[in-house]
Amino acid sequence: MDLAKLSPAHRFSNTEPGGPIVPGPSVLRDALTGMRRGRPSRPVPLAASPVPEQVADIALTWYGHASAMIEVDGHRVLVDPVWSNRVSPSSLVGPARLHPVPVPLDALPPVDAVVISHDHYDHLDKATIRALARTRHMPFLVPLGVAAHLRGWGIADDRIVELDWEKGTSIGALTVTCAEARHFSGRALVRNNTLWASWVIAGPDHSVYFGGDTGYSKCFAEIAGRHGPFDATVLPIGAYDRHWRDIHMDPEEAVAAHADLNLGDPAHGVLMPIHWATFNLALHAWDEPVRRLVAAAAAAGTPIAVPRPGERVDLSDPAALFDPAHAQPWWDGIG
Repeated sequence: MDLAKLSPAHRFSNTEPGGPIVPGPSVLRDALTGMRRGRPSRPVPLAASPVPEQVADIALTWYGHASAMIEVDGHRVLVDPVWSNRVSPSSLVGPARLHPVPVPLDALPPVDAVVISHDHYDHLDKATIRALARTRHMPFLVPLGVAAHLRGWGIADDRIVELDWEKGTSIGALTVTCAEARHFSGRALVRNNTLWASWVIAGPDHSVYFGGDTGYSKCFAEIAGRHGPFDATVLPIGAYDRHWRDIHMDPEEAVAAHADLNLGDPAHGVLMPIHWATFNLALHAWDEPVRRLVAAAAAAGTPIAVPRPGERVDLSDPAALFDPAHAQPWWDGIG
């Protein structure tokens, strides 16, 4: 299988190349009008779901953006934890939160592993990683090259598991596999010297796919052939734009990806959306992604769970799923 490889310039690349992001007058024009729409006019409602003592067979808690707790067969995996106020090299400038962190970092339950999708600031947060390493003892699972960041922040080698695509490791009864994604990497001015990834979290009885940050790709069907179908997919739906459509999925593509990951069955498993409503990173309205998702999922017959930031959903409970015919969308009326 032809996985992402380092080029002669020591840079990783996608197996499915996409169009470049080309700055120009149209990007500037769209940005001047679009960024204003990306902020809600009223506070985003938060939740702080109680944490049951017993870990669920299959449950998801969304903390905002791509940060989530994934419970599978009695284990907890924390993905892309970002608790800082800004996703930037600076604490003074750069994208800031649209809502507060819903749950303090020290209030999280015990965690069996932390998984990182790639090294962009909105997915790999130095302050959060260092705080977790100081107070907890779980391993950090990262794609190739990302270990260097963690070592530089004082994380011991024996706590880091660095993996290429389609390589996995055991966490208790779980097998956690690094999988392909269609994206890019880099912090500051350095690009693509570390790998980007999605992740398969599989237990004896249940499995979850975490998309991290990715554009739509044929790799989803290929991942399904090796690891699917999934009880849940955790997929990005926000920060899309026509100027960079190959690296971020839109909501309709997320619904299509869910079907691909489930061997062509859009009704299998549950889709939980991430990568929206927390940081203003694109030019669409803050709630446009979820509104489009609800419509696309209803048309495809795809079950979705759309928690508020901080809310836990036990997917074994049918009441946890969003029903557009009866449920009241929590994002309505915020503007």
